[in-house]
Parts: sequence; structure tokens; C-alpha cells
Amino acid sequence: MKKDKQFPEGFLWGGATSAYQFEGAWNEDGKGVNIVDILPHGSREAVPKDHKILPDVFYPSHGGIDFYHTYKEDIRLFKEMGMKCFRMSIAWTRIYPTGVEEEPNEKGLQFYDNVIDELLKNGIEPLITISHDEFPLHLVEAYGGWRNRILIDLYVKYAKTLFERYKGKVKYWLTFNELNAVRGYSMIGTHSADDQTHYQAMHHIFIASALAIKMGHEMMPGSMFGTMYALSAIYPATCHPDDIFKAMSARRQSLFFCDVMTRGYYPNYSEEIFKEKKVVIKKEVGDDEILKQYTLDYITFSYYRSTTVSQNTKIDIMGGDPNPYLETTPWGWPIDPKGLRYVLNELYDRYQKPLFVVENGLGAVDEFDENNEINDNYRIQYLANHIEEMKKAVCIDKIPCLGYTMWGCIDLVSLSTGEMKKRYGFVHVDMDDKGNGTLKRTKKKSFGWYKKVIATCGEDLSL
Repeated sequence: MKKDKQFPEGFLWGGATSAYQFEGAWNEDGKGVNIVDILPHGSREAVPKDHKILPDVFYPSHGGIDFYHTYKEDIRLFKEMGMKCFRMSIAWTRIYPTGVEEEPNEKGLQFYDNVIDELLKNGIEPLITISHDEFPLHLVEAYGGWRNRILIDLYVKYAKTLFERYKGKVKYWLTFNELNAVRGYSMIGTHSADDQTHYQAMHHIFIASALAIKMGHEMMPGSMFGTMYALSAIYPATCHPDDIFKAMSARRQSLFFCDVMTRGYYPNYSEEIFKEKKVVIKKEVGDDEILKQYTLDYITFSYYRSTTVSQNTKIDIMGGDPNPYLETTPWGWPIDPKGLRYVLNELYDRYQKPLFVVENGLGAVDEFDENNEINDNYRIQYLANHIEEMKKAVCIDKIPCLGYTMWGCIDLVSLSTGEMKKRYGFVHVDMDDKGNGTLKRTKKKSFGWYKKVIATCGEDLSL
């Protein structure tokens, strides 16, 4: 194939995870309690009002898949696959157990020293998410979470500690995860977030992110900062003008967060959204200038699905109406590889910033066959089809894309359900939905396939 039809040299192939879904060791070496640690069975719909952790109740984040103790073994597997990049998050409560300590927890920092050094030793670039859907529980109980502006300073202190420790080792940073898909619990530790609270908390997060970018650029010249967004493709259900306008409105509500952080100001359409929702953003002097000066260097996003919207659709961040032209996953998510190419084009047309696909994958029930192997051809086909469309975006549409980190490169606890049976990984982990199992790591068929994809820089996608 001609060189202009290939992924660029240095394209970052890899995998993605989050701390609370796979680290485990939830209360070891000085780690504090985060907002996810109190969720029984991983359900965000059953948050205990008293925040107590009960005996004889299973909490998925407490054990994860024990990466805290198996990181060397797991990173060796990543190296064997040929991974160039590994997206991980740092648990805020490992560094500042309650968020308000004056000095960081050295044992927590040492753990990430070890992980990052192990990655670099094996030729794998770390991509660090500073806050991935969790933060210290104490900050909810004492301050109400991100509704309180004090969290800006506490987050900046936390980020500064990371930058001081890992400057020269980590180039790629993400300030927050899926900001357009979190509401209530992931920001303020409760589901009872009205629109005013939601958008005010988001304003505080916008400022915290911008200040971290300012500080990161000053402390680590050459570093790059992004934020991650959940960006399913959104299509009008028909060519009826009302459907088309409704789809545009839905997309604006999703991209509002990226608009603010990438363009550096609240978009014109936000005035009408705030008026309709009776929201008044309380700003301090200098906030607008901070947003304007310290915007994102690149945009990262998750892509799993697409959705359709009609004039009668109730807008929801995770979808609208079914698309009759698409098949679905076992969990009912539409499978739309071309939508990935569509979103890559959509984002670059809108922002002209480098892009990075930091989550994409297929959750499925994987079972061993009579030869004690997992032949997950369904996952291979899913990923191959999406990578092929990403290649078209890069090679034909000339979209600058820095890399691709497949979600859940090793099986981990599901975010939405707390299950293990909803598996994404190239590596099987022997653990069930109740945390039982040997934790043995076993390569699936997709492991060898992805190794070949990386070795050929996306040229050989065959089964």
C-alpha cells in the first residue's frame, strides 16, 4: 500500500483502563476511600446514604483484577502484544487520601513510580488520566463535591504533585474523563443534581482543568493535555427538517463541554440552554480569561456506538432511538464502525486539533472452548471494522489522529454494571461477578490478532 494510505509512523497503538476498575487494593498503603468504593456491586443506582461500607457485601472496586499486585506480569503481556501506549488513571485517594492533606502519600506515589517506570522500560508510553470518574469521598461529605469551588484548588494541588513527580516521564495527560457523560454522582457524589448544580460544578471543573493545563505546560514543556469525552455518533432519524434540527441540538448538548474547553469560551447556543434550564453560572473575576488562555492541546474520546434522534426523542447522553440498519452487541449497543470515521471528521472539522481514540471495544461474554481457548472472533471482527474506518479517516480524510487505545485491553470490572462477565480484554482474567476466581491471566485469540495489527501498523486486520 502507498505510504499515504498507511497509518503514520509513531501512531500510538495501545490499551486503556481506569484505576478503580482494575487496580484493587482499595485500602492498602494509605489509600483513602473514593466515591466508587462505597458502591455495592458497582451500581451507581444504589448509593448508601450513610456512605458506610458493609461486611459481607461485594464491592467491585475493592479488589478489581488486582493490578496493584500484578502490574509487572500484566505489563509484560502488554509488551508481548507490542503496545506502544497504555492509558491508565491515577487514583486521587492514593495520593491524597481525603483530598485535603498538606503532604501526599508517598506509598501511593511510589506505586505509580513503579508502574510508569515499568511501562517505560518496556517501551510503552504512559497516557495518564488525572481524574477518571472518582475522587475522595471526604470531598463529598465535607464540601459537596465539585459544586464547591474549593475543589479547584485541591485538584490543582493534586495535579501539581503528579507533574512534579512524573515530569520527563509522561508526555500525554487527560485532565478528566467523559465529562459530557457524567452527571450528579461523578461530580458531587449524589444523584440529586439539578441543572443549576450540574452546570455550576462543570464550570468549576472547566477552571480546574484550565489551571492544570497552565501549570503543566509551565512545569513540563512539550507535554500535551486533553480531556476525554463520550462521543457516540448522532444521526437524524429521517430527513425531516425537525429531525435534523433535533439531532443538531442533541449534538450541541454533547459537545458543549468540549466547545468550552477547546475554544476557550461558552458557545453562543449555551445562553439559550441556560435560559431554558434556569441556570445562572456564578463566575469569579478572571474565570473567562483562564478559559480563553488555557485550552486543550488535543481531543480524546470514547467511541462505542451511534444513535438516531427524531423530533420526539428524549435526549439522553447515552443514546436516542434504535437504528434499523445496525446490528447490536449482547448488551444492546448498536455496532457502527463507519460512525467512528464520521466522528473523527466531525471533530476535526469543528476544532482543528489533533485527535486520539482512547476508548473503543466490545463487551461480550467470553467462554472457553473444548481446547480451553477463547476464540473471540466476534471481538476481532468488531475491532477490525472500526480500525479500518479509522484508517480511512486518517489516510483518506487526512484527519490527524495520534493513536488508538482499545478499552479494557485486559478484562476489568464493568463501569455501568459492576460485572466481570461483560468482558472487553485481549487477556482473560479468571474472576466472576462476585470477585471469585484465581485471577489467572489467559490470552484470548484477539491477543495474537492485536499483536499482528500493531506489528503491521494497522495494515493486516485479517482474522
